[in-house]
Amino acid sequence: MLSRIINKTPWLSSSSTYVPLRVTCSSSASKRVPKSEESSSPLRTVACGLLAVCTVATASPVIAANQRLPPLSTEPNRCERAFIGNTICQANGVYNKPLDLRFCDYTNEKSNLKGKSVAAALMSDAKFDGADMSEAVMSKAYAVGASFKVNFGKANLQGAIFKNTVLSGSTFDNAQLEDAVFEDTIIGYIDLQKLFTNTSIRAEGRVELGCR
Repeated sequence: MLSRIINKTPWLSSSSTYVPLRVTCSSSASKRVPKSEESSSPLRTVACGLLAVCTVATASPVIAANQRLPPLSTEPNRCERAFIGNTICQANGVYNKPLDLRFCDYTNEKSNLKGKSVAAALMSDAKFDGADMSEAVMSKAYAVGASFKVNFGKANLQGAIFKNTVLSGSTFDNAQLEDAVFEDTIIGYIDLQKLFTNTSIRAEGRVELGCR
């Protein structure tokens, strides 16, 4: 049973009297409500709904600022799964079992990653230096601490997280970078100037990159 007490202070004049309003939420449908409280039933319903939402949001690890990642996959040849791409797809880039590419080494991979879908993949601390990821789909990927010196031409990187990522030597010609996160990214000056020309980067991303 969920029970909360909310004190509601309406906008009152200086001569008005403050009346605390108690809101009780119960999962029991059989509990009788006193007649004195029937008039506040709609307000109580709204308040209970808000309390329930707050409770769920607070408890959900997905919504938390510091996202909890699952343990490292023990699946054999898990790094080679990137060559196939993510096929267990649901709506909005959510996957039943995301690709776990953490700590994988794809250095100088010129063909197997091109045009592949690694959306929502876990890519922390992986190495992609010299790889060709043109036309790849990497939306909502989590690539904290990874190293990318790759060709991202025409790639879909919407919502990708490049926090603490090495991007020096990477190219982003015609890449989609809406909502991409570049916090504390390492990138060379010349590469950065080229990245500034990408019009899909939103205001927040430009601030993180130091665009002027």
